[in-house]
Amino acid sequence: MLEIGSIIDGKYKILNKVGQGGMSIVYLAMNEKANKQWAIKEVRKDGVKDFELIKQGLIVETDMLKKLSHPSLPSIVDVIEDDDTFLIVMDYIQGNPLSKTLEEYGAQSQENVVEWAKQLCDVLGYLHSRKPPIIYRDMKPANVMLKPDGSITLIDFGTAREYKSKNIADTTCLGTIGYAAPEQFGGMGQTDARTDIYCLGATLYHLVTGMNPCEPPYEIRPIRQINPALSSGLEKIIIKCTQRDPNARYQSCAELMYDLEHFDEMDNTYRRKMKFHLGIFITSVILTIGFGCVAIWGNSSAENIKSKNYSYILSNAKSLIIMRQF
Repeated sequence: MLEIGSIIDGKYKILNKVGQGGMSIVYLAMNEKANKQWAIKEVRKDGVKDFELIKQGLIVETDMLKKLSHPSLPSIVDVIEDDDTFLIVMDYIQGNPLSKTLEEYGAQSQENVVEWAKQLCDVLGYLHSRKPPIIYRDMKPANVMLKPDGSITLIDFGTAREYKSKNIADTTCLGTIGYAAPEQFGGMGQTDARTDIYCLGATLYHLVTGMNPCEPPYEIRPIRQINPALSSGLEKIIIKCTQRDPNARYQSCAELMYDLEHFDEMDNTYRRKMKFHLGIFITSVILTIGFGCVAIWGNSSAENIKSKNYSYILSNAKSLIIMRQF
């Protein structure tokens, strides 16, 4: 472990420990010359099986992140390694993972969940648009940091990979059971952008219902079976995201984003209201046309009667003139 107060690489002062995982510890550090805080992720050789393999994975992860620039992604600023440790210096993200929010408060409001979904959809779309595309493959509440301003940051790219057509060698046993798509466990095709869409759908399910798909009964049910007050539009989105067949899911984040931005219009209540208003509009149009036809017919009849009266008066006038002449 790094000592609190120690200086790393002559510039990063370790302030305190902020997190710990199975093989790494994360510290808050200060670059006193730049007056800026950073997070330092430490992976030590001691007690870690296959350290060299893990280190290679971390190198791949850091190299990938160095190429990226997006408001919802952390920046890697430095990598420091020696014989015993591998240190990654990155943005310090103030806030807590959404998994902690779920633990403390349970199911979240659908308004918040949809807003987070849009941000996650945007960052996934960014990753998928890279050349070659980057498939994240481990979307879950624990990997989404919620910052004080309400924005989110996607963390932990340990299972991400660059997409290569027909390359299924690295498509086995990756991701978190419950959130991971069926194809992530081998034998069901290659992971691609639609894999991330499944993982996002499972994450939204957990956030809006409070039901963890990683725990018994290990299923993703229609959300309105759990909370009837939820939007049927959002329910349709999550169901489509989490189809076992990738071809039945949204085929891109752009498709998903469109529905997220119009989820309330997909709601059954909204549609019934729109049908009612449409019915009123059509009825009004029909009545307007009907009244218009009646008015035209009435005007035409009046003109016809007026013309006949004029002809009758004119004929009588001629008869009177002739009679006077005699």
